[in-house]
Amino acid sequence: QVQLVESGGGSVQSGGSLRLSCKASGNTYRGYCMGWFRQVAGKEREAVATIDRDDTTMYTDSVKDRFTISLDDSDKTLYLQMIHLKPEDTAMYYCAAQGGSCPIEPGYNTFWGQGTQVTVSP
Repeated sequence: QVQLVESGGGSVQSGGSLRLSCKASGNTYRGYCMGWFRQVAGKEREAVATIDRDDTTMYTDSVKDRFTISLDDSDKTLYLQMIHLKPEDTAMYYCAAQGGSCPIEPGYNTFWGQGTQVTVSP
């Protein structure tokens, strides 16, 4: 069992910044792939960024050079630092964890946070 609790979402103007946090508890461990997904109503969930057991990171092209994913092992908190936000970044953001190496393949064995809304206005 892994529990994920997200925070840090909110409303900002274009060009603004936000930092999302995801606190993990339970039996999570560094061997998990952890990441951030986002979803707009009516569209499929999109992987935004992941971090692997060897700290290798992946970013979807639309957020490269703007978002940074990191993991603090001491307090089991996953972060997504977002800068230069754009209206197209507006979505519900979810943190996720899955045993094994990245990428995450969403399914029955994927753990999800409750989601935190990010809204970017023009």
